[in-house]
Amino acid sequence: MGKTETFYENDLASIIVDCCYHIHVNLGPGLLESVYEEILFYELTAIGCKVERQKPLPVIWKKLKLNLGFRTDLIVEDTVIIEIKSVEAIHPVHPKQLLTYLKLTGLKLGL
Repeated sequence: MGKTETFYENDLASIIVDCCYHIHVNLGPGLLESVYEEILFYELTAIGCKVERQKPLPVIWKKLKLNLGFRTDLIVEDTVIIEIKSVEAIHPVHPKQLLTYLKLTGLKLGL
């Protein structure tokens, strides 16, 4: 990955984290993930970001397309996967889920 792509990813990550921070400060914890997803989608698209919601991710094995029910919460600018969690604690399966999505898409950055 070139230097320009890294700067772009870092800037995009900063924008996303800033949006998430403002949402959290205003709404606080405890709502369903779907609420945070809807508001984050709204906020990111309002500032001009291209955002895909609930994008299915098939697993391709040889010529076989396996639909295993994987869906990303949000993909921003075809660059960053956002996996929203509204839980008391992050469990080992949560980062593993995001790493699976990154591997299936070939993307490098997930939040």
